[in-house]
Amino acid sequence: MNYLENLVKLTGGSLEATESNVKVVDRKTFKKNVHKLTEISALKTGKEAAAARFLVRGAALDLGIYPASIHDLYIARGKGEVPNTFTVPAINLRVLPFEAARAVFKIANEINAGAFIFEIARSEIGYTDQRPSEFITNILAAAIAEDFQGPVFIQGDHFQISAGRYASDAESELNAVRQLSKEAIHAGFFNIDIDTSTLVDLSKSSTADQQQVNTTLSAELSAHVRSLEPEGITISIGGEIGEVGGQNSNEEELRIYTEQYNQKLEALTPGTPGLSKISIQTGTSHGGVVLPDGTIAQVSVDFDTLKSLSRIARDDYGMGGAVQHGASTLPQDAFGKFVESEAVEVHLATNFQNMFYDHAPKSLVEKIYAYLNANHSSERKADMTDDQFYYKTRKRAFGAFKAEIWAISDQEKSVISEKWAAQFKQLFDSLAIANTKQYTTSITAGSKYLPSLNSYDEFIASESEQEDTSDLAD
Repeated sequence: MNYLENLVKLTGGSLEATESNVKVVDRKTFKKNVHKLTEISALKTGKEAAAARFLVRGAALDLGIYPASIHDLYIARGKGEVPNTFTVPAINLRVLPFEAARAVFKIANEINAGAFIFEIARSEIGYTDQRPSEFITNILAAAIAEDFQGPVFIQGDHFQISAGRYASDAESELNAVRQLSKEAIHAGFFNIDIDTSTLVDLSKSSTADQQQVNTTLSAELSAHVRSLEPEGITISIGGEIGEVGGQNSNEEELRIYTEQYNQKLEALTPGTPGLSKISIQTGTSHGGVVLPDGTIAQVSVDFDTLKSLSRIARDDYGMGGAVQHGASTLPQDAFGKFVESEAVEVHLATNFQNMFYDHAPKSLVEKIYAYLNANHSSERKADMTDDQFYYKTRKRAFGAFKAEIWAISDQEKSVISEKWAAQFKQLFDSLAIANTKQYTTSITAGSKYLPSLNSYDEFIASESEQEDTSDLAD
């Protein structure tokens, strides 16, 4: 079956395509039909899904939309060549990623923003059933639909080592992250957050000893990522001092982690660029802490630590600054403080998921909750209320209900998208990313290379059973 020819017809004949090139011949018609390719990419398998992803990637390139690395922008910030007056939002899209990304690009166009990142964590790839090539297809298609042009930053968030699996079979667990990194980079992820902070050993007496395994493996995985870089691209690599949700980070940890990492990376690959940013813990947790009545507990973020460590990361080690995780459920008035604290990046996920559940069809939510009761009851602690159990586990239903979520009516999707757009507008204003496109278009590097459709693995990863990621962070 000639999948390429059939998919071109599905777009109203708005494309001309061979197995090595894609040209948009009717932009208006293609914009109206690109969502059809995203649905095939998400719900079909094999060569049909590969062809849909190839067409979106090629059309995006033809329209001036391309995956890029934010490394050079962050390094310029570390040198003082870019002001510390904005914080880059890194947005995890777990559900309706095409519609959510459209909402992001819509607001970005309104304020001339370019400094924002779309990301998905190793854990999320598992429970949402979104491989990297599928995820990036949604993002690029959304950019096409909203007439966004220029570099687009796609990030592997928390490419994390499972402490339990590492303890039982270290090489297999490391290889899983190596293979995921390779798959993601081939798909167009030119920003990777390596997270071996799960192996920090606080039982050791000195900070250097506590961080030893973390820095060693972080450097080794960084060298692997560098070996996979496309020509002309320096992938933005982030490191992590300690696991989010643990004790707050301090200056000694940052210095020891960074210096050990730099020494080990230099020994492995002399002259290779190091980290562009570093993730620290300042008091938040992934997803927030839900109270028995279903509301989210207030947390106290240590903004003084965030500011201090951001300055050290920039001034002493040439990075863009420190990164804040687990922030999306904070009060709206907290986000301006990330800019004041000179954070280079803030990660946002759970609140967008919460908004989906607040506005999704009630019949679908009820089916999801019944599924959670039947399949995830082992995660319910004895003292948990129903609100707490559903809040904790409902992200795990996205993969199982993927087709049903895609089938939500356009009207229902529109309501959710409008809520998301309003939230993105508030966040982007608070994080002061208006007019940052001047930096992203002039400083960052992207890839305008289109892999041939014959390079099947570039567009389709292994379709084997998803790995268990229940013990990994988002």
